[in-house]
Parts: sequence; C-alpha cells; structure tokens
Amino acid sequence: MTSPASTPTAPDRNLALELVRVTEAAAIAGARWVGAGDKNRADGAAVDAMRTFMDTVRMNGTVVIGEGEKDEAPMLFNGESVGDGTGPDVDVAVDPIDGTRLTALGYNNALAVFAVAEKGSMYDPSAVFYMEKMVVGPEAAEYVDLRLPVAQNVSLVAKALDKPVSQVTVCVLERPRHEPLVQEIRDAGARVKFIMDGDVAGAIAAARGAGVDMLLGTGGTPEGIIAACAVKATGGMIQGRLAPIDDAERQKAVDAGHDLDRVLTTSDLVTTDNCYFAATGITDGDLLKGVRYQRDHLITESIVMRAQSGTVRIVEAEHRAEKWGRWISE
Repeated sequence: MTSPASTPTAPDRNLALELVRVTEAAAIAGARWVGAGDKNRADGAAVDAMRTFMDTVRMNGTVVIGEGEKDEAPMLFNGESVGDGTGPDVDVAVDPIDGTRLTALGYNNALAVFAVAEKGSMYDPSAVFYMEKMVVGPEAAEYVDLRLPVAQNVSLVAKALDKPVSQVTVCVLERPRHEPLVQEIRDAGARVKFIMDGDVAGAIAAARGAGVDMLLGTGGTPEGIIAACAVKATGGMIQGRLAPIDDAERQKAVDAGHDLDRVLTTSDLVTTDNCYFAATGITDGDLLKGVRYQRDHLITESIVMRAQSGTVRIVEAEHRAEKWGRWISE
C-alpha cells in the first residue's frame, strides 16, 4: 500500500531540508537590519529573500498564512502560488520575520519561519487575527485544558513534570491585556517569563521544554497555526480559542461558521501529520542562535521538524559571505 507521504500530491521527507534553505535566506537578509531601528526594512529584506528562494522548492504551494493585510506586504500574501510548481500540492504558512520589532531593536528571539502541510489541512480563521493560546510539552499534553482555571493548569503542568509549582515557568507576551493573566500565574505560585514579541518561538520553546514549561496568553492566530506544525513534531500540545478584537470581527467569524467558544486542538489547527516546520534564528534566543558574522562567512542555526516521523533536526550552516552580497549589504 502506498503511504500518503510517497504519493505525488503529498509532501515527502525530502522537502524538509529544502525548507531550511528558505528560512536561512530570510534570516540572513533580515539580520542585516538587526539593531538598525527599522522594522519595515528588515521585514522587506526578509520577505524578498524568502520569496526568491521559495521558488526553488519542489512544491506546488498556496500561501494560506502569509504576510497578510496587517503587514501590507507586496508578496507572500494569502492565495499566492509559491514553489516551482512541480511538486506536491501543499498549504504554506510563512513569517519571514517572527519578531520584526525584536530584529529592529536587536532583542532576542527573532526567527524566520516557514511551515508546509498537505493541501487543505491548515485551519482558516476567517480574518480573526487573535486567539487565546496554551502550549505545553508532551509530558503535560494530556492533562491541561484551556477551559480550566489558570492555577489548575499550572498545577497540572507541575504534576506532569514532577516538580513544585514554584519551579514552573510560564511564557507570556508582555502586553497590557495580560496583566490579569500574569497576576493569576503569580498567585498560583509559578514564574513568568515575558517575551516582547515572537510567540512562535515561545510556543516551540514551551513544547520542547527549552527554558519554559508552558505558554499562555492571547497572540496572533496565524502564529498559532504555524506553531501547530512544529508542536505536532514534538508530541506537545497547543490549544486555542478565537478572540475577535471587536464586534465587526466577531460577526465575520460567526458568519463564517466559527464557534467562538470552541477550544481548537493541535489537530484542529493542522489536520494532517504530514507537515513540516522550519525556522532559522535571526537574533539569539532560547530556541536558536542568531546569524553570526565571521571574516568571510556567516553562520546560521536552524531547526527543521517533521511531524509524521517526529524528527527534530538542528542544522548549523556556514555560508560564504561573497555569495550573499545582495542580502548582507545595501
């Protein structure tokens, strides 16, 4: 019997390392603007590089999670066809820089990210840009529930990890809207680790136990769907619930048939296990090192994950600087 991964219409294992080349290019281009204070130029450079390299990937892709209207990007928009057109039919989710502000200010945890899954398998949020999220690693995946009180979920994570609540670290986006959440976490006895932006990195760190034990809070719906591709490979769990920002967005969601009380699981966000996630560090972070510059070459660190096999690879690469002149100089 032919497996889905070997059919011409489904992505196969060879796709994984092709995706890394794309995120490496975006990271190298974006890293030129680290600390330069201009997030738009950083994002524009990363978008340009990602789009250029994406056309070399053997796939017939459609962008379903792209730069979108919030970034007013001229390319990598939803519905755009990407890839060289010869490979499998796939959904594509991209964020050339998850953390443009982090890049512009030289802060940690900026990544270039790229996720691919079988066509029709990525969740369509119908222009609801935010969702409540909870992410944990495999040890706690079967115990927690977004509908439970925060203190109870924290306690369940502590029990699953066999450590006191005082040693549980929760990753939270630093936003005024999260002040009540932060107080609940601290009242439960756990620690809070703030991130300024880039909750894809935070979600994966929580799923892998890389410095944090869980992620909580409201963040971007597209980032949640991208993160789900990675979480599937770790055996961890992401849960989400749509969080419209106003009555107009709420009505759009209802008209599209969404149940706003429904808790979405990892498999709701990405329905197939035949999916991939790749990311390359732009600045140093808990997950990956950023782009480093040597005299005549650059060094990148990437992660590539394949959910079907549960394989997670860390890829360190050296790139001759002279080959990247377009991307590392004005």
